[in-house]
Amino acid sequence: MLLRLPRSLSEAQECLNQGAVPIGGATLVWAHWQRDGFPEQAMSLRELPEANVIGRGALGAAVVLHRIDDRVPEALRRAAAAVGTGAVRRTATVGGNLVGSTLRCLLPAALVLDARATVLESDGVRETDLAEVLAKRPLLLSLHWSEPVASRYRKQPGEAGGPVPLAVAAALHDEGGGRTRLRVAVRDGHDVLSESALCPAPAAAPADGAEDTLRALRRTALRDLPAPAWEELAHLVTGLLRTG
Repeated sequence: MLLRLPRSLSEAQECLNQGAVPIGGATLVWAHWQRDGFPEQAMSLRELPEANVIGRGALGAAVVLHRIDDRVPEALRRAAAAVGTGAVRRTATVGGNLVGSTLRCLLPAALVLDARATVLESDGVRETDLAEVLAKRPLLLSLHWSEPVASRYRKQPGEAGGPVPLAVAAALHDEGGGRTRLRVAVRDGHDVLSESALCPAPAAAPADGAEDTLRALRRTALRDLPAPAWEELAHLVTGLLRTG
């Protein structure tokens, strides 16, 4: 197998057009290749600058999870820190987790940030939403978002090979004109649901304000969540609204 390491978008596009298979951090594909056979060409984005950005409002697909720090919102940072073991986080990438994994531990955090994706296809670079990334699995270059007022993430403990642990995320966004929007996402099993609601400003929300926001969320597709998921979500939302 020939491993190609493009250093520019034009080189990466050429690799795609020549059939190179994106490898991510290889934590997921290697076992499949050992079983089913290796492709003739693979491609890593670890040398591509556009895929290695990390900072305010941007995160590259080739960034390994253990590098994600307080330059990104808390929800995304905590989601990355909760993936696997330290050894896994030193090799697994953002793109591999979102596009190559069925667990997609980063997805709830990315959804509450209302993140957009920059992708590379055979005819060039474009921006799209996460729904298309998950459905069509293009080559992800990076995520971009507007900075939230505050965000939170929690994943319940789980065991290797056991049930998929519940994960919840929430973020507050200033929409201007004195309006604040709460975005939430819940991973229950392999399903990830996300919704939003207008809410009181952080650190100024009375107890009944948090309850009003939760009632608004119960009128969305989240109403069918099981009780344990609702309890976890309510705890996260209440804490976020009261402390920001």
